[in-house]
Amino acid sequence: MQAQYDADLKLFVNGAWRASEDRQAVLNPATGQAQAEVPLASAADLDEALAAADRGFKLWKATDVEARAVILHKAADLIRERAYRIATLLTLEQGKPIGEAKGEVIGAAQLFDYYAEEAKRAYGRVLVRPTGQRSIVIKQPVGPVASFTPWNFPVYLMAKKLAAALAAGCSVIAKPPEETPGCTSAVMRALADAGLPVEVAQLVFGVPDTVSRHLLASPVIRKVSFTGSVPVGKHLMRLAADGLKRVTMELGGHAPVLIFDDCDLERTLDMLVPQKFRNAGQVCVSPTRFYVQQGVYDRFVEGFAARTSGYQVGNGLDPASKMGPLANGRRPDAIAALVDDAVAKGAKLAAGGERFGDGFFYKPTLLADVPLDARIMNEEPFGPVGVARPFETEEEAVEQANRLPFGLAAFAFTENGRRANRLGDLIEAGMVGLNTFAISGADTPFGGVKDSGFGSEGGPEGLDSYMVVKAIHQA
Repeated sequence: MQAQYDADLKLFVNGAWRASEDRQAVLNPATGQAQAEVPLASAADLDEALAAADRGFKLWKATDVEARAVILHKAADLIRERAYRIATLLTLEQGKPIGEAKGEVIGAAQLFDYYAEEAKRAYGRVLVRPTGQRSIVIKQPVGPVASFTPWNFPVYLMAKKLAAALAAGCSVIAKPPEETPGCTSAVMRALADAGLPVEVAQLVFGVPDTVSRHLLASPVIRKVSFTGSVPVGKHLMRLAADGLKRVTMELGGHAPVLIFDDCDLERTLDMLVPQKFRNAGQVCVSPTRFYVQQGVYDRFVEGFAARTSGYQVGNGLDPASKMGPLANGRRPDAIAALVDDAVAKGAKLAAGGERFGDGFFYKPTLLADVPLDARIMNEEPFGPVGVARPFETEEEAVEQANRLPFGLAAFAFTENGRRANRLGDLIEAGMVGLNTFAISGADTPFGGVKDSGFGSEGGPEGLDSYMVVKAIHQA
């Protein structure tokens, strides 16, 4: 497997990285062992990428939208053809089960297909004016884009930014995580093989703060798109402010799940547990804070714990594994600290709660009766831990759902249609799932409110975020 990883990494990168004395080890999360090294970009590398993006934007914005669409569709086809190989790289680098990895890769291909067509519908307006006068409103690409994406969905999140930006006519400098160079390079290789001019999309790895400061200090970059933590997002916004660069921020979450006593509890649990432990809980919209109405609370805890205790965890390349390791060595320690704090403050450990194995594994965990002053009730765990506490009234549940500064995703399960309508209005989140966890798709806006950021990715809103509006008046 290691030999195949090395061969695929070389194939997809194909000499695109310049030699560098600064390198970072790439670890296999299932073993904790190094499996490759990624060169880190120097200031000269970043300057070269900026110059290429500047040239590429002039070329790409003048390219007919139909020609752009052909390339994006071809890239989608190549990603599908290479899906299993890219997914294997993803699992080796990030740890998620191979089935989840392949689903992520296929989702990335769907994004390129969607935006290849959506770009053709970036319509403007013709305003009503007297005879002989014309006033029109058009949309144009904002300019070269710097995108920054995290390690939890390295292929899909990078593709979400690339697909929309390229469809709009922008050039892009993409900085994916250093933990996952193989799978992200494979996406860029598919674009190149599809015929994307080399100046239009650049891929850089490096020390995150060094890369962000260098790119955002350049007048070449006109837009910044970031997915990651709240503190880093605020830091990038400060850097972007000096150049008045447009920003899209998809930041952290701490998704509440309101479970009412009129829901189909067994069906809800069957849906909920796999969603909680998808990607080992390393999902910004992962259901985490479970507020359960008193009448079904005990049954909920018992049913959740039973499903959690039997959850198969192991190497993501093993088809039997439902959950893989956490993505890096920092995460198990961070999760253990949150669990220990909650138990010390009175929470009950209903399932899991310990590390195991040689890699970065942590057992799927459920905490019950968690007090509000526990850190995990206020800080995004970003790991395989669910926390539960009871409520009595709908008003109390909504108050708890809106208690934190986060507002990315929220979920509710009830068979009362009037209540579902109220919850959709009252819950403060950019996305609300009512009796479903399906809140993300190529054609849907994805984004949050409050400290979870602003701006949307996905859907026509995602395309608009890479365009500027111009009004042209003629008499």
